[in-house]
Amino acid sequence: MNISKEKDFSNWFNTIISDAQLCDLRYNVKGFVVFRPWAVKTMKLMYEEYEKVLEKNGHEPAIFPSLIPEKNFDIEGEHVKGFTPEVFWVESAGDSKLEERLAMRPTSETAMYQMYSLWVRGRVDLPIKIYQSCQVWRYETKATKPFFRSREFHWIEAHDAFATKEEAEAQVEQDMQMSKQVLTEKLGIPFVFFQRPQWDKFPGAVNTFAADTLMPDGKALQLPSTHLLGQNFSKAFDVAFQNEKEEKEFVWQTCYGPCISRIYGALFCIHGDERGLVLPFEFAPLQAVIVPILGKGKDGASIIKYCQSICNILQGAGIRAKVDESENTPGFKYNYWELRGVPVRIEVGGREAEGAKATILVRDGEKKDKKEVAFDELVGHIMEEGKKLSMRLKRQADEKFANSLHEAKTMHELGEKLKLGGIVRIPFVSMENDSKKYADEIKEKFAGDVRGIKYPAEKAPSGEKCVVSGKEATCWAYVAKQY
Repeated sequence: MNISKEKDFSNWFNTIISDAQLCDLRYNVKGFVVFRPWAVKTMKLMYEEYEKVLEKNGHEPAIFPSLIPEKNFDIEGEHVKGFTPEVFWVESAGDSKLEERLAMRPTSETAMYQMYSLWVRGRVDLPIKIYQSCQVWRYETKATKPFFRSREFHWIEAHDAFATKEEAEAQVEQDMQMSKQVLTEKLGIPFVFFQRPQWDKFPGAVNTFAADTLMPDGKALQLPSTHLLGQNFSKAFDVAFQNEKEEKEFVWQTCYGPCISRIYGALFCIHGDERGLVLPFEFAPLQAVIVPILGKGKDGASIIKYCQSICNILQGAGIRAKVDESENTPGFKYNYWELRGVPVRIEVGGREAEGAKATILVRDGEKKDKKEVAFDELVGHIMEEGKKLSMRLKRQADEKFANSLHEAKTMHELGEKLKLGGIVRIPFVSMENDSKKYADEIKEKFAGDVRGIKYPAEKAPSGEKCVVSGKEATCWAYVAKQY
């Protein structure tokens, strides 16, 4: 590739999704893309990891229908107002016009909660903690960008119901911890959790909390969000139970939505380099590729046989490995697998085959970093190098993210810091709806969005004035340009 991710991110992004065969934009419905095998293999591993964490924390899997009757959307007014403009509607089946329009789910509250109302009778039926891994459809009117923003995306949504407010609030905290477990600890993606302003919360929620990371061009990308729904939906859908006094109580609800396709986009953008993808070892579709080097005068058959023996022992140890037996030159193979981010390259020529060794190079290394490893040490060496690679990627991403957090005390300073890219902390008047006009002023002047306040909340500013209104600041707000 040889394209600088930092200096020309848009070109780098468009080139890598094409050259590394991550997706194809030529599907003939606007805003819809085809995810190709190399991307899907990693996304499946990500789904597997997230589902494991969800189930460890008491969630159970379910599958709900993709179509939702229009009347379900009319039950919760704020929710329908927020989502109706984005809904794809099914109005006919074959030659027959449907009596009622059906929505292709933009999210599943209106599908799931009418079922919860049938399932919950007493406190013994609580809590409900259910997730589904599925697709959702939204008619995005903003410019679509594969992985980041499209009209069909692939996610997990967890919908929970509890007897008390305290349990629901605890679930929101647990959702944040699950985000940290998967995104930061496993994928090496740094982020900050923000409590969104009241004007930017999920339709129908009491509060929204969302994880924001940064792309190489300095723009923010929202990753998992979790929502304290309170009793707004339970009252609308009559999800209630009889308490010990035989009184009717409405449940307290939360929902949580990690978008796997978007997280995958963040993953390869944060860790990639000018040569292509760089992937954490655990999530690479192929963890080790073995490249035979068939020099003149060497016994090609014996080298291939030795390569196969290496592959067998690696696969037996649970390492995803293959021998590249194509007729391409070794140099072509090196570039091909580097572009795809294979963590470990194993080079085997006549010298290695005769000496029962292999030459190893890790994806983020240089030619000088090659190591010769004995056959019986290969499994342990590759596992250790893979672990170190994942740790390096996390450390580098954390350092870059920390260096992209700025502070401004005036509008002029805010504008200058936003030019640098990243997230800027400012003293701000409040996160309530009546302060939206000041956020709009920032948006109009600098194309920056008020992302919210950091969670857990920081100590309120002392003696600081809001950078926009000049009024007494009650909070530290964070501003960034966004996808």
